[in-house]
Amino acid sequence: MISVWRGLGQGVSALLVVGACLLVSGSAVMAQKAATAEKEYENFDPKTFERPTNIDNPWFPLKPGTRFVHKGFTTEGGKRVPHRLVTVVTDLTKVIDGVRSVVLWVEDYRAGQLMEAELAFYAQDKDGTVWALGEYPEEYERGKFSKAPAWIHGLQDARAGIAMPTNPRLGTPSYSQGWGPAVGWTDRGKVDQMGLKVCVPVRCYEDVLVVAESSKSEPDAEQLKHYARGVGKVKVGWRGQGEKLQEVLELAEVSQLDPPALAKARAGALKLEKSALKISKDVYGRTAPIEPMPATAAR
Repeated sequence: MISVWRGLGQGVSALLVVGACLLVSGSAVMAQKAATAEKEYENFDPKTFERPTNIDNPWFPLKPGTRFVHKGFTTEGGKRVPHRLVTVVTDLTKVIDGVRSVVLWVEDYRAGQLMEAELAFYAQDKDGTVWALGEYPEEYERGKFSKAPAWIHGLQDARAGIAMPTNPRLGTPSYSQGWGPAVGWTDRGKVDQMGLKVCVPVRCYEDVLVVAESSKSEPDAEQLKHYARGVGKVKVGWRGQGEKLQEVLELAEVSQLDPPALAKARAGALKLEKSALKISKDVYGRTAPIEPMPATAAR
């Protein structure tokens, strides 16, 4: 009986060893796949762009002249502070690494005071993926300039990132939304939820997509951005104990600017670029100047 049990024990031990080896091997394969799938930054190829300023991705459409107003609040020092974000898709463009991008002019107000003004650059490749090619933000404190942590693809090791995949799906790897190591820009996005119903001041939307955004500098903190087909971002939420601002925003207005209003937005964007050329000589100062959108809207 003793020899029989010893033999069984040896057989079980052998099976356990084999199983452990298979488990380790499987884990190694999964880790290798994850490492391969989730890159630090994306492979940006200018040759994949044909009509880059024609941004019609259903989850992230950017039609020139569109104005979005998001309203809500942030938490600062334990207090809720009113927050308003105004975004205008201008009819201006900037060529970055040979790709003509659409210029967005963004103003961020907290408690009625301008806290940040920004130029952001987007382009869509021929497969429908929308790319973020860089940002120039100016931050202010009590109405005075504070800093401008700009990142532009191709400068200071910065790399373009994905603003919206062509076909977002659950279970897909996270993706870099841009890589700007000089200013600590390491944001990543991952499809978190799909098929939600979300009601905001503008209206209720069905089949809403939620992208969870994170960064290396803020562990255990995510922004939850909600996107509706044909509109774009309709809501911003948050989760995680590491989230400091706890920002909540909802789409309160969306409109198409008339020619005078669009001209005013254009002037605002150009004024911000003029400031950028003085303040950010090493980064923004090395880019091509903003130009009107060509009639052909081609690269």
